[in-house]
Amino acid sequence: MLEDTFSELEQVRLKKLRTLEAAGIDPYPTRAEQTHTSQEAIEAFIQVESQPDASPIQVTVAGRIRSLRPMGKLTFAHIQDRDGKLQLFFRVNDLGEEKMAELSAYYDLGDFIQASGTLFRTKRGEVSLQVDDFKMLAKALRPLPAAKDEVVDGEIVRHAVLSDPETRYRQRYVDLAVNPDVQEIFKIRSATVRALQKFLDDHGFIEVETPILQPIYGGAAAKPFVTHHNQLHQDLYLRISFELYLKRLLVGGLERVYEIGRDFRNEGVSYKHNPEFTQLEFYWAYADYLMVMDFTEQMVAFAAEKVLGTTVVNFNGHEINLAPPWRRVDMRQAILEAIDIDIELNPTAESLQAALEARQIKHKPGMTRGKLIDALIGDFLEPNFIQPTFLCNYPRDISPLAKSIPGNPSVVERFEGFVGGMELCNAFTELNNPLDQEQRFIEMGRAYADDDEEQHPMDDDFVNALSYGMPPAGGFGIGVDRLVMLFTGRRSIREVILFPHLRSQDAEGQG
Repeated sequence: MLEDTFSELEQVRLKKLRTLEAAGIDPYPTRAEQTHTSQEAIEAFIQVESQPDASPIQVTVAGRIRSLRPMGKLTFAHIQDRDGKLQLFFRVNDLGEEKMAELSAYYDLGDFIQASGTLFRTKRGEVSLQVDDFKMLAKALRPLPAAKDEVVDGEIVRHAVLSDPETRYRQRYVDLAVNPDVQEIFKIRSATVRALQKFLDDHGFIEVETPILQPIYGGAAAKPFVTHHNQLHQDLYLRISFELYLKRLLVGGLERVYEIGRDFRNEGVSYKHNPEFTQLEFYWAYADYLMVMDFTEQMVAFAAEKVLGTTVVNFNGHEINLAPPWRRVDMRQAILEAIDIDIELNPTAESLQAALEARQIKHKPGMTRGKLIDALIGDFLEPNFIQPTFLCNYPRDISPLAKSIPGNPSVVERFEGFVGGMELCNAFTELNNPLDQEQRFIEMGRAYADDDEEQHPMDDDFVNALSYGMPPAGGFGIGVDRLVMLFTGRRSIREVILFPHLRSQDAEGQG
């Protein structure tokens, strides 16, 4: 039981709760009132305090108690709500002996309180609430980790006890309660999603929803999570991408569509990977990857301006400017400059492996040519793309859904966008020839082993959809979590996901 886990101090809080209940006071009342947030109350007072004939500002506020300072017949407290903090001033002359005794006997740091009264400014200049009534809204049985604020060089520096990353991610509710900067991360995340939506909406795109449970997974190179529908006796997959469903909508005549939602990939975790993550994908009829490139840099810059007020961000020790134009680099030329190997002169996996071995570059045996090139990108190019860079023109065999460059069937019109040394987005000129698409799926099946997580399964219904005619189009996907990492300067994806996936604590104990 929960009570069995309480410490001695928590048992004291529990006793206070029981005493409240015995006195007929509900420590978790059903109704609450809040006429102003802390910031709204302060702003309302400031607007009228210089007017000599203004009526006193009466407000009711609510929030979590962050400080309590009894001083005889007076008590000062601070409460915190979504907008910030407000000082409360309790005086026995206003409340009476019995009500003041209730405050000292039952209230602790972390409790939620509702307080009503009149706003005034203290001798020290702080706008405060002179309380004439208050009540408990929620009794906190466990204390929050203490936090200490101090002024250093004129700025407030917070020292929070809850700093261990593992504890912060497992108990995000506590992390948010004691670390205001963490709250700011998720306010920025919410604003980022809204900014992306606005940009796309303003350019004629419509937001849609596609299935999360799919009978056939596809649209990306990743291993899916598998589940089972009991009633239908059918295995299903959590989607790894929205792509194949969104392109079906192009066939149906919805020419500009996008979706923002969760994808799920049964793969390793890292500072930039989580098993479930948020993706934005859009598909744009009558566009190609060059048009999408222009559109991408405009969209990211728009979101940065909207959310941060600037296109300049600081990430991993680098000052990065997201404003257009972004650098554009041909993959063949970039690899040639990085390791002195011309991939065009090595058209097979065997010849490319030999070239790598000649330069003593390690690689996994048995990889396809495309996967070898992809590994070279990750090892030699991606870490050096700090300022926004589009890497263009990818091998056909790792891009089964992209259209080949005219006159060069082995290379497709695809780009990936890199910022801060990590991949941010991926885009194609979309393949819309159903016969070619079917052949690509067949080739992928031959190229990869049955247990290869990057094998693309044949999707007959998608090929069938293409056979009805899909307009030429540009397609695009961006990791929203990684964009928020850039906007907030956070190096780990776990910092920008409210509830990141973690190894179970039982499993950690066994390890």
